[in-house]
Amino acid sequence: MSHQIALAFEDGITRFIECDEDQTVADAAYQARINIPFDCRDGACGTCKAFCEAGDFEEGEYIEDALSGAEAADGYCLPCQMTPNSDLVLQIATTSERAKTGAQRLRGEVTEIVRHSESTVGFTVRLDDRENLGYLPGQYMNITVPGSEQTRSYSFSSGPSDDTVSFLVKLTRGGLMTTYLEDRAAVGDELVMTGPMGSFFLREPFRPILLLAGGTGLAPILSILEKLTEDELLDVPVRLVYGASAEMDLVKLDQLAGYRGRLPDFDFFTVVSDPDCGHERTGFVTDHLSSADMHGGDCDVYLCGPPPMVEAVRVFLQELPEQPENFYYEKFSSAAGTAGASDTDSLTVTTSETGDGTAARAEVVITAPGVEIGEVHSAKADSTSQFEARMALEFGALELTVGRLGDADIAEYRALAEAANDVLDGDHIVDSAEFTRANNRFHEFLFTRTGNPALLAAYRNLTVVDVMNETLNDATWIHRDIADEHLALVDAVAAGDRDRAAAVIRSHNDHAVTTMNTAIDGGADTEAGA
Repeated sequence: MSHQIALAFEDGITRFIECDEDQTVADAAYQARINIPFDCRDGACGTCKAFCEAGDFEEGEYIEDALSGAEAADGYCLPCQMTPNSDLVLQIATTSERAKTGAQRLRGEVTEIVRHSESTVGFTVRLDDRENLGYLPGQYMNITVPGSEQTRSYSFSSGPSDDTVSFLVKLTRGGLMTTYLEDRAAVGDELVMTGPMGSFFLREPFRPILLLAGGTGLAPILSILEKLTEDELLDVPVRLVYGASAEMDLVKLDQLAGYRGRLPDFDFFTVVSDPDCGHERTGFVTDHLSSADMHGGDCDVYLCGPPPMVEAVRVFLQELPEQPENFYYEKFSSAAGTAGASDTDSLTVTTSETGDGTAARAEVVITAPGVEIGEVHSAKADSTSQFEARMALEFGALELTVGRLGDADIAEYRALAEAANDVLDGDHIVDSAEFTRANNRFHEFLFTRTGNPALLAAYRNLTVVDVMNETLNDATWIHRDIADEHLALVDAVAAGDRDRAAAVIRSHNDHAVTTMNTAIDGGADTEAGA
């Protein structure tokens, strides 16, 4: 069985390849004449290291120097070793040019032109090689304006599985594409486009989704919604807030209403910025967002709209006490595109971190002519992934130690649990630095008794201790069940009760994640985790 692999390069270009389940991604890319960088093909150098945004795969064999346990837990992978179990989206740490590939150049025929409002036109294109175009919902194409050599960038409003591709255009007086659409465009016209482009696309829906659209920024949101309708396992709520300058600029409302019946838990509402229009909701989109929409920060936010709206939402989210786990945004200028430039000319990638310790957020911004795409991730996401990785490894250590530890081992294990608990007082932590050290010695103990050096190395390569040291600095609160769970785990292991021990590990992880997240939020007198 083969799967579709999306290779998203640093310059915003995405290429799709087919990969069999018994084939490595690097081999499949090579067959497609895409040169993912690597030096060894043996999982020894780490040169091909990539980040998996979505999908399931077998890691293959590699050494720790090439990919650490912490990196693997965070979602990094080695294309030279990994084989797919499903479709994948991989972030490749190089440009498409260096991989000796590039954006596809496609031709197609305009099959429909629709004037949705005085300010918005939509058009549909039947591509000559539609089967050769794969794209992620949210991405865009650079379309050459007929009669010129200049391109304009437009996001797909159609779903990736649709037979044709569709776009929405905001009409701008004197604009090159506007002039074409209003004066000359006709069904049957040939259009040339390159792409797909952009890192603004739907990630796997693990948590509630909040979609924000402004004007024709609705286009990629429609593509995302279409993709979500194909997910038979979708079990998270999806909400859309759609804003426009004037009521007449609100388009595709019937299509949006239709998603209420096509998605298990979807709703939307509209906002118009004109205060005198008589619309039910006026003002800015941020005026109408509630705490329920944010799910206490446990949500992924996708935003596409004009620059002022995007900046306003960014500021709004930054000032929230509980910021979203992940925030993806895209903003276009009215003249996105360039004359005669390649698809990667003038593209820049910047990374930054804001906040300190518990409020840290990492941001990546990709800027091209007329387009800015960014993503912001909270400290919670990294913290949670580390603790979940620890839990998974502890399940493995449990299998190798239950029923095999002697009385001396159990006594030492219990002493380590008590040492960690000695710096706890109910739901308070007495000395955060000492607790982190003692807690690590307790959790590491089972790994030292497995007789498996690879498993021990995987645990030691996690960054749980670093995350705790940073997050628990000066913290005073801890979930009150943590101390009891330390001793309960020792008792379960001593009794040889594997099921009970696994249940304690799972509960302990939940309490650790909850309290770490609360510490990150700065709640309960700077709460702590374990």
